[in-house]
Formats: sequence, structure tokens, C-alpha cells
Amino acid sequence: MSEAVNTENPLSLNDTEILSTASEEKYLDPQKRYQVLETIPASNQDATLVVQVLDRYPLEETPIKAWLRNNSGQFKPITPEAMEALIIPIIAQPYIALHTQIPQHLPAIHDGWRLDSVESSRLPNEEILLLADYSSWPKLLDLWGSEHLSQLQILSWLQQMTELWAALVPWNCCQSILKHENLRVNEAENNSIKLQRLYSKPGEEKNINDLMLFWQWLFEQSQRTQFGWITTLFQDWRDGKIQTIEQLQLHLMNTQDNLQPQPPPTSPATVLQTNDSTSEIVDNIETQDTELLPIQLISLESSGKSDIGTQRDHNEDAFGIQTQIESQETTTERIIQAKGIYILCDGMGGHASGEIASQLGVDTIKQYFKTESSWSVGLSSEEIIREAILQANEVIYDINQQEVRSGSSRMGTTLVMAMIYDTKVAVAHVGDSRLYRFSRQGGLDQITLDHEVGQREINRGVEPEIAYGRPDAYQLTQALGPRNENFVRPDIQFLNLDEDSLLILASDGLTDNQLLENHWQTHLEPLLDKQANLELGVSKLIDLANQYNGHDNITAIVIRALVKPQEN
Repeated sequence: MSEAVNTENPLSLNDTEILSTASEEKYLDPQKRYQVLETIPASNQDATLVVQVLDRYPLEETPIKAWLRNNSGQFKPITPEAMEALIIPIIAQPYIALHTQIPQHLPAIHDGWRLDSVESSRLPNEEILLLADYSSWPKLLDLWGSEHLSQLQILSWLQQMTELWAALVPWNCCQSILKHENLRVNEAENNSIKLQRLYSKPGEEKNINDLMLFWQWLFEQSQRTQFGWITTLFQDWRDGKIQTIEQLQLHLMNTQDNLQPQPPPTSPATVLQTNDSTSEIVDNIETQDTELLPIQLISLESSGKSDIGTQRDHNEDAFGIQTQIESQETTTERIIQAKGIYILCDGMGGHASGEIASQLGVDTIKQYFKTESSWSVGLSSEEIIREAILQANEVIYDINQQEVRSGSSRMGTTLVMAMIYDTKVAVAHVGDSRLYRFSRQGGLDQITLDHEVGQREINRGVEPEIAYGRPDAYQLTQALGPRNENFVRPDIQFLNLDEDSLLILASDGLTDNQLLENHWQTHLEPLLDKQANLELGVSKLIDLANQYNGHDNITAIVIRALVKPQEN
């Protein structure tokens, strides 16, 4: 079930004292836990000896597996420098460190140790590593040429290899991708790539050209017809337009956008006044017997609150609310003209970085719209909203560059924002902070979709149970600040306020564990009543989140918009 690997010299099964013999049986360790089953011949260029062993006591947890269990769910990159502080074999360090980044692509690590001169007089300081065996899994090369393979699956494999490449660079293990026999496919998890082991040779650094040449070789070996976008990819590389892994990832992201089927456009519902004086909701059906009645805003209120939670020592969330309301009242009615910007950010980056990034995100966007002329006369366009978000990303990104931050020390933040101009709403988000809409007719509706690995896999056609069964399912695929504007793609959409509604902006401290979906009847529906205290309602949401999700910071903004059809 496992491999035993050393870093420099071959381990001989014939004369190494560490392998004990009893009744013709050989063992890898003096405790006789790991029984040697078979010696696997090494390749000509690989001096490492591989043997297949059986763990005779599989229920006994090894120190390495205990470390992984205690640190699971912490998807933050570990640098080689940080890993040196751990008392584990050097050969095991990249496997353990990368487990926090790309666990779905790495072989499961079982055990490892170093032999000292007491255990082996012939090979002192030898290192042994035990890995799960995936040799029975299909090879990527064997599946590549299948005529039933979709373009999206090939694109997914190329994207997976670029993600692997970026993660392996600090450990000088990129050649692990370039050995075709090392690439296996996990058919049970939507054909994700699995490396059988990591390969590293000091001084043998690989670059993006090596990866592109390997892709060319895959197509040549499989004799697969190349799609137009693949031909374009190779041509752009030859023309020098793709010279870094970031440029390659961006090219593949653009390709994915073009290949994804686009949903048909939908038309907003409109309130119509019929001849028999009854109102109904229809989908932009116009007849000679109907008269369009516009909706008018009669009340706009909001309240926001942020809480540290029960387990964190500081709050990395930030929010901002900026509203402007003009009221016109008569003896019979009250009509308002209103606009507002509502912004929520959930920061990341360790130490004080997260709270700096989140506050910068809020402040930059608020400042942008103070000087944006179009915002004074109506709802801003999609292009203007995107420009504001990219400007916030640039501010945070520049600080990361100036301070030479790398890895998990690069600060960043999620973003969700709403802009309201009378009965028109624009919603934008980056990351996993969400916006919900609640109304009596429509119920609770999650407007935004999280930018995270699990949702990305669903977008690629993976079943939700499989997509969110991945250990990295909740890792963000987008955030403001860590990377430049080419990698920030805010989702922007527009809504109409055609009935009394609540808009709820929330960080994941409030949305985890389906909290709003399970408690909307008690904590949201009562807030639609214009007499309900909105500030008290937000406080109750925070209390609810602390009861169930206190592991994280909690931030919520609730907007209550009350409307009615405009009378003649």
C-alpha cells in the first residue's frame, strides 16, 4: 500500500540492516510494522528505490497522520522555511506543507522517518517515506485520447496542472507534473489529477516552456484533434504572449468563460393594472388592455453590525453604509427618492493584514463613488462598478507588492456590495461573502454564488456532493488584493424592487451551516414589518451566528425597502 523512498542513495534490500528477516519475511523497520511485499524497479534516471509494503497495524496513528489531522482545514500555504521547524524527515516536508494547498492532487502520506548510524552502519541519515499507492488508477495519458472526452474536461486538466505548477515551484518539484506515468486520474472525484509522488532534483529548475512542451507531447501521443482554442493557446505561447504561469492561468480563465454555456436572458417581472382593476405579476407581457404601473419606493432603512465571534482574537471584517434620502410627504402619502451604497468585506492574511485589507476595500469604493458623476443621476453601469472594485483591488495589491508579501502573508479581502437608486439595485461580489434577498412572495433567495473551489467545480458540471466533498472545497478562488486585476472578476447583476424586500449582506460567519436558510422564519420575516426594529433584528442575527458559527467573525447589513405601485 505504500512506497519507501530515500533522497540520495539507493536502499539495498540485501545488505541494509534496517530490514529484518523472520521466516523469509522482510520488514522495513525494526518494530516489524511494515512488511516488504515487492521491490519496484527504479527508472534509469531515478536513484530512489521504491518498495511496496504492508502496514500490519493500520489502526495505529502515525505521527505524520496525527499532524495532518490536527492541521486539516487550514488551507494556508506553508513555506519551506516554516517547514524546517518541524521535526520530520526532510523528504516528507513538501508533502506535508502542500497538503494545506492541494490535498486532492497529492498522494496520502502515511509515515516517514530517518535512519541514524545506530540503525544502519552502512547508510546513515537515510530517509524513508511511506505513501499511498495509486498505481492501479488510470493514467492521464490513457484517458487523454478518448473521443468521448469533452473540451471542458481537457480544460479542467490543464487548469489543474497550472494550479499544481504554481504550488510546486517553491519546492522545486515541478518535474512531478512532467512525468506522464506520475499523473493518475481519480475517476471518483470528477477525474481530478493525482500525483503518485513528488520528484525533485536540486539545480534542475523547470519553467513554463517545459509545461507547454509537455502539453504538446500529450496531444501528439494521444493523436487527439486539437480544438481551436488549444491551437490559439500554443500559438500565443510561441508568439511570446504567455511567458509566466500567471499569464497562462489568465489565458485558461478566458477560455473557460468562452466555453461555458450562457444562461438565456431573463426579463424582470412588471406590475400591470388590468381593466378589472386587479394587479398581477407577469413577465413583460404587453397587451392593449393593460397599463404599466411603475413601482415607487416609500421607505428605505438599513442597519449593520460586526462582531468578533467567540473564538477569534480580532475582527477582520469591515462594513460601510452610505445613504441619501429625500422625502416628499402630503396628508395622504409619503414618497421618497433614495440612493445608498452598502459594502461588506471579510479580510484575510494573518496578523493585522486582514482587517487592513477589508477596511481599504470599504473605504476605496466609498471614495470612488463620492466623485463618480453618474451616481448622482442614476444607478451606475456595470463597467463603472467593476472599475471601482478593480481600483480597490489595486490599492491592496500595491501594498502587498511594496511590502514584498508572499504566500499566506499577502493580505486580501472578500467583497459584497449593493447599490440602490430608488427601486433599482446593483449587486457585486468577489469571494464568499453573500447577498440574500427576502420577500413574502419570493421567500429567501441567495443572489450571489461563492467564488470558491466547490462552486467552481459545480460550474464545471460536477455533482454538488462530489464538489463539496473535496478537502479544499471552501478555499477561495477570488479575492481582492492577493493578485493583480487580471485575476479579479467580480460578478455584477441588477435587480428591481418590485415588492417589499430585505437585502441581507453577510460574511461567512453568518452564512455558514445554512444559518439563514434554517432560521429565516424567526429572524428575517418579522423584519419586513415596517414597525419592526431593524437594529434589534441585526443584533439577533449576530447572536444567532455566535450560537452556531462563533468560530469566525460575523458581519451583517440588513436593508429594508418598502414599495408600492405608483398611482395615477
